[in-house]
Amino acid sequence: MEETDVQRELSHRQLAKCPTGIQGLDEITGGGLPRGRPTLVCGGAGCGKTLLSLEFVVRGAVTYGEPGVFMSFEETSEELAKNVASLGFDLADLEKQKLLALEFVYIERSEIEETGEYDLEGLFIRLGHAIDSVGAKRVVLDTVEALFAGFPNELILRSELRRLFRWLKDKGVTTLITGERGEGTLTRHGIEEYVSDAVLLLDHRVVDQIATRRLRFIKYRGSMHGTDEYPFLIDESGFSILPVTSLGLDHEVTSERVSTGIPRLDGMLGGQGYYRGSSLLISGTAGSGKTSLAAYFADAACRRGERCLYLAFEESQNQIIRNMRSISLDLEPWVKQGLLKFHAARSTLYGLEMHLAMIHKLTNDFQPGTVIMDPITNLPIVASHNEVKSVLMRLVDFFKNRQITVLFTNLTHSGELETTTIGVSSLMDTWLLLLSAESNGERNRLFHLLKSRGMAHSNQMREFIITDQGIDLVDVYLGPGGVFTGAARLQQEAQEKAAALAAQEELERRRRVLDRKRRIMEAQVAALQAEISAEEEELQALKDKSKLQQKIAAGERERLALARKADAPEFNEGE
Repeated sequence: MEETDVQRELSHRQLAKCPTGIQGLDEITGGGLPRGRPTLVCGGAGCGKTLLSLEFVVRGAVTYGEPGVFMSFEETSEELAKNVASLGFDLADLEKQKLLALEFVYIERSEIEETGEYDLEGLFIRLGHAIDSVGAKRVVLDTVEALFAGFPNELILRSELRRLFRWLKDKGVTTLITGERGEGTLTRHGIEEYVSDAVLLLDHRVVDQIATRRLRFIKYRGSMHGTDEYPFLIDESGFSILPVTSLGLDHEVTSERVSTGIPRLDGMLGGQGYYRGSSLLISGTAGSGKTSLAAYFADAACRRGERCLYLAFEESQNQIIRNMRSISLDLEPWVKQGLLKFHAARSTLYGLEMHLAMIHKLTNDFQPGTVIMDPITNLPIVASHNEVKSVLMRLVDFFKNRQITVLFTNLTHSGELETTTIGVSSLMDTWLLLLSAESNGERNRLFHLLKSRGMAHSNQMREFIITDQGIDLVDVYLGPGGVFTGAARLQQEAQEKAAALAAQEELERRRRVLDRKRRIMEAQVAALQAEISAEEEELQALKDKSKLQQKIAAGERERLALARKADAPEFNEGE
């Protein structure tokens, strides 16, 4: 069989899916709800059944061009329209466009007189007319409990519900039917889950006074699906569901580096900063400068024209901006330019999974290149350490998959400096440690780069100085007496400067003495040379005088000889 034939056969075997358009739900179900089949949505009061169902119909009409019918047994069309107007759903406009039909069916037991056999034929007729009026592909019945409450003969009603589900399948419409959760059963009457092709359970639980909404597929005939519990949000955009399974370790990596915002720290990281898409952890005791370091990283990201999402769990946006101005760092312009977005909320505002869902939603909406979470040590207030570690693991994978550089700050305590309360250090690519050292009556900050995967980095400790001019990393004094910081370092440096100055002065004094001796020696040599020259001149004069005397004496002898004619032999020969 050819590959195309195999693909067509596999496609034919796969269950047809109807995309819901609800963020996260299609991912869990592998494409949506079973097309042309009924799905039961059950849960307690206030868990979001009606909203989920209505959004399913609205998204289908707006996004996929599939008209829908919403039949309510509890709320009128006007009440539904008002309830969802805050989410941006204009039901009246969709009705005008023939993309939506709203039907309100009022059932009151006191107005019903049972005679003979009872059935839901009237409901079928009304629902069928509504489907045909708009050419509906999607149908919602909210809520089936109203039928049980309105009609006392439960046995007949159960039979009629089976017939209703079969009728909906024959119509080929994708249907959502909502039902109230019962005691020990998914619905109060415990039958709908057995005749539905898919059952979706919504839960709104409160643990330690923290409310969390969760969703779980109990069953899904004919298709693989996520079976875990998934947290979901209901906000101004409607439903947002977050898959909680951690992503696989198959994300792309890059060798691109991003600045820390502090030149000296960039130098400690091979001169270029962090890897883009890496996970960073700044640990430190209270007041050691974790938030200041994170703020500099946010400023560096914005200077690159990159969006930064700052998740603050302890300070408000205005407080962080004000505090950073004290170290010559103004973040407000980046906020106004839309490059920096703060989301400040106490960790106790909602449950851990809701925090996770909110972070996913903010990331999807803002599309940042850098995310800062300050601090993560507040999260164990709303969950156990293992749960927090699991959530942070999923966040790290989520950000790495999107090439987002994420920085976490972590509060440590004395005696537990190189550990994290949550135990997430192994998830981090770069780990920075800020310490507070007390000596000579003062506390000083120290900086240590514990690890940085995939790059050469400094193993030297630095003093971490925060002033009104900003942040600086300076070398500590290391000598025979140990490591000195703060005033002790300044004092030691002053002593060293004084000693160096004294040594320089002594060197200058010795040079001057040597120069003086050299000049004296040179003068003495010059004097001796002059004396020698004088004696040489005197000696030469004596030599010249002696030669002159010898010349004069020779002349006198010659003159005397002539006088005596001693030198005239011709006269002697002529005689």
